Amino acid sequence: MGHPRPGGGPLTLTFQALREAMRDNFAQPEGPARNARAERLLAEAEQLGEPLAVIEALGHQLQVYNYSSEKAKMFVPFARLLRMWDEQPGNFDDFETHSLHWVFKWVSSGMLDQPHIPLASIEKWLGEMEHRYRLAGHSERAVRQGEFRVARHLGDRERAQRAYTAWLAADRDRMSDCHACELHGQGSWQAELDDDARALEIWQPVLAGEHTCAHEPHAVLASSLLPLVRLGRTDDARANHLRGYRMVRPMESMRGSVSLHVEFCALTGNEARSLEILADRPAYFTDDGDPDSLMDHLAVTALLMDRLVALGHGDQGVPGPAGTSWTAGALAEHARAQALAIAGRFDERNGTVSVSTLVRERMARRPLLERLPLGIRAVRLTAAEPSSAAPASAPAPVPAARPAPAGTEELLAEARRLTEQRHPDAGAAWAALAEAADATELDDRSLAEIDDHRAMSHRTEPAESARLFRSAAERYEALGDPGEAAAALARAAYATARDGRTDEALAAVEEPCARVLALHAEGATGAGQAAGALLNRVRIHLARLHDEDATDADAATGADSDVDERAEALERAVAELLAFAEPHHEDPRVADRVAEAESVLGDLAAHRGDAEAAAERYEASAALYHRAGLPWYAVEPEARLVPVARHLGDLETAERAARAALEHGSSYVDTLGHTRLHLQLAEVLGESGRFEEAAGHALEAAHWADEAGESAGFGTYARHQLGGWLLRAGRTEEAAAILEAVLPDLTVDDHGEGMVVQTLWWLGDELTVLGQSREAAEQWLKAADIARGWPEQRDHAMLANLAGQALYRAGLNEEADRVYERAATLWRELGDIHAVVRALRVRAWIAVREGQAGPEAARAFMSAAEKECEQALADADDPASGARLRAELADTHRQTGELIAGQGEGSETYAEALPYVEQAIAGFEEAGEDFADLRTGAQLMAAWLEADLGATDSATARARAVLAAYATVSDETAESRRAEAEQLLEYVSG
Repeated sequence: MGHPRPGGGPLTLTFQALREAMRDNFAQPEGPARNARAERLLAEAEQLGEPLAVIEALGHQLQVYNYSSEKAKMFVPFARLLRMWDEQPGNFDDFETHSLHWVFKWVSSGMLDQPHIPLASIEKWLGEMEHRYRLAGHSERAVRQGEFRVARHLGDRERAQRAYTAWLAADRDRMSDCHACELHGQGSWQAELDDDARALEIWQPVLAGEHTCAHEPHAVLASSLLPLVRLGRTDDARANHLRGYRMVRPMESMRGSVSLHVEFCALTGNEARSLEILADRPAYFTDDGDPDSLMDHLAVTALLMDRLVALGHGDQGVPGPAGTSWTAGALAEHARAQALAIAGRFDERNGTVSVSTLVRERMARRPLLERLPLGIRAVRLTAAEPSSAAPASAPAPVPAARPAPAGTEELLAEARRLTEQRHPDAGAAWAALAEAADATELDDRSLAEIDDHRAMSHRTEPAESARLFRSAAERYEALGDPGEAAAALARAAYATARDGRTDEALAAVEEPCARVLALHAEGATGAGQAAGALLNRVRIHLARLHDEDATDADAATGADSDVDERAEALERAVAELLAFAEPHHEDPRVADRVAEAESVLGDLAAHRGDAEAAAERYEASAALYHRAGLPWYAVEPEARLVPVARHLGDLETAERAARAALEHGSSYVDTLGHTRLHLQLAEVLGESGRFEEAAGHALEAAHWADEAGESAGFGTYARHQLGGWLLRAGRTEEAAAILEAVLPDLTVDDHGEGMVVQTLWWLGDELTVLGQSREAAEQWLKAADIARGWPEQRDHAMLANLAGQALYRAGLNEEADRVYERAATLWRELGDIHAVVRALRVRAWIAVREGQAGPEAARAFMSAAEKECEQALADADDPASGARLRAELADTHRQTGELIAGQGEGSETYAEALPYVEQAIAGFEEAGEDFADLRTGAQLMAAWLEADLGATDSATARARAVLAAYATVSDETAESRRAEAEQLLEYVSG
């Protein structure tokens, strides 16, 4: 029943209920809903007739206003609190007295952020704060910090430095800001003075987690971003963005920090990421309760939109204030005008131009990097005209031996020189010639060579390649070069094979191969042409071996012999090439053909399941390329060696090959090639336990996948791997940010159930480390629902178990009980009695929580767990499993005793609990020395019970037995047991 209101009607809340309601309300997300609830609670407090209730409700209201977008509202409850203090200070208890003086700091700094409050009023309140702090006996430290804020805002650097020095010189006391907040302010001042290194040195204890509070390290992480970039510490900047934005994203009061993340992304080539952040909170464009942070938000919005306009995206639709469809160009103008208007109001109030100057400087900042990969998917916004600069993380291409000349003759000579060197840039040189020269300037051989190299380009479709090769062959034939003509026709046949027509290609290649060999025998063509034609025949046979349509048809008819026949035909083709090449191994135009043939033999060995032979062939192929001075062609066999070596468990060779492929291919492979090479190395390093380095290469792989337009394919896989490696490296907050970002891109259809489940599993692990148990349970339950349909149910059971643990930690008792019931059923079906027993015991502990089934239900669960153990013991067929089951039964007895003892202090419950604990001790002894730590834990529990029951001799004996058991042991458990035993002996003797 409620108490009667003075005006009639029952009260909704008692004073204690009001306090609980305020505590619950403060735990809710920041925002207008929480503020409105605080206002209603104040109305409730005013009906209680208890001054302290009103004081506490006003303090609560002031607190939620301060941590919201409605900071301007906090001055009214503060003025009322101050008036109540001046009239009746005795109505304030110690806590509320402290709180009143504490929020003076919020009010003085909050006034500074409101341009409609006169500067004279702010200075007056600062003086009032100093006077009242002196009367209360507080240090002047917080006052000087407040003065520093005022002077810094006004742009008065001399006064700011004096106040800063006085702030640091004054003693810390109960009114001083927490260490984390103080260090944030001190470091920000150093950054403003252009001393980024000193700022980061000051911030380091906060970044490292040594000092934290409700809004730190959130704010310091944001403030550190640009200083880190300016110092070249881009890895740390990336990490702080991933950690920090995830922290501030749900917090309405952190608009200023969010603006720093927008600015960081806009200045590091991550404009698309900035747009995503803007879209997260559209209300940030209009919430006007804190004009200072609104001005910051509008300024960085203008900066970002100007960047988009500069990139040629001025007409792109962008997120902005609700009610209007915005383009980048329009929002740039709007945000700039609004930011400068607010700055003008501050300057008018202050009598300076300081704020407007800073806003203009901020909006005019230039990018610090063209691109800093973040590891999360965001479409890259490139310039309308190609930029001359390479991506920040991209290796610069290795130039040809000399710069490409401009004239036709020089271009032709350069193209032929690079072709003779078998250089990867030869194709680009021929393309440059074709673009620069008029057909009338080129002779027929040059035109033939241009067709030949256009056909070789990976960007040319197979059918077009075949046509161009045939055109080149006709020209070579007309020029009296039948050997090159035959070689070109062999290349045309391989182009046909790339189009999926392998049988047609095989028939087409025979005639040019026969012809070129005959010509070579007559001395009418070189060994290079003949070896090239034979190599293209090998390539066609290899394509035929891996022809999916043919393989599927063979499988449907059971014609395994056809697959074997294709493999044997490939082997014969390689043998013929190698036999021909043997006398010409010194010819550089033959050496690379032999190297590729060795790689094909590696493919053939891998196809047959002979991993050792495959590894040998790939290594031999790479060595031949290097010996021929063609390291760029070694990339392919080196990359193919990696998975084979991993299969053989030879991670050293796999790593060496992966690094070599990346080194030799870095200047020549395309963007998708970079993706694959970095992914390969990441996977090898991850298997080797070098998670930090693995994460670095997974990040590079994600970046290159985005560059290649493969964000949804390889990019998603790379980010999935990146999240996993970051988790294993202990970089939990970054890992959570990556996996939360990758989840929307993952689908069962495109990526498979296994990858989706693994991502959810990892994310659950990360959220658990971060203390977000409810959210972790959600991820694990999603994964469990997918794994429910798998033939093998162990993953399903484990995920259900993990979700139950998370729900239990979150205090969601009914949900936890249901999930543990599901897990126990799965474990029983899998025959894992230990897991069944543990699930039953947890259900017992849930049952005794407030509002749950109660002690009798809890005992029933413990009894069921005991029966499961006894039945399994009866069926155990080996000593080791029997020992483990005896220990499980003993632990069930111990927990039963603990559960009973916890139902109330007194001899009756303790006497009932003791026999269960004694059973546990006997059971652990019977299980053996592997369970000695569990036995001594039970012995100490029994000793405490006996001590409280008056059986001090027995309790003493048990404690001394534990000390004796650990007399020569020095691990952590031994230290803990000895300390508890000594404590118990002291308790008994006292």
